[in-house]
Amino acid sequence: MIAIIGLAAWVSASLTKMAGQIGPVYDPLFYDVMVYIFGVMVFAIFLLGVISFWLRRKGLGGTAKEKWVQELENYYEREGIGLLPEESRK
Repeated sequence: MIAIIGLAAWVSASLTKMAGQIGPVYDPLFYDVMVYIFGVMVFAIFLLGVISFWLRRKGLGGTAKEKWVQELENYYEREGIGLLPEESRK
C-alpha cells in the first residue's frame, strides 16, 4: 500500500514538474502578459469599431459622405427597416 502511495506521489510530482515548464509556474509574468495581449486585442477591435462607425457616419472627407451610404439609408427609411413597430406606422 505504501508503495502505491509512493508511486502516485512520484507520478504526481513528475506531472507537476513537466507542467511547470510552461505557464505561470515557469514565468511569473505569464498572466500579466496574457491579460495585456488580450486587452490590446479587445482595444484594437473597439478602435476599429469606432473608426468604422465614424467612416459610416461622416465619410472619408468629413462632409463628403459616400453615395452608397446615402442610398442605403434612403432604402432603409423607405422600407422601414430598423424601425420599431410603432415608429413604422407614422
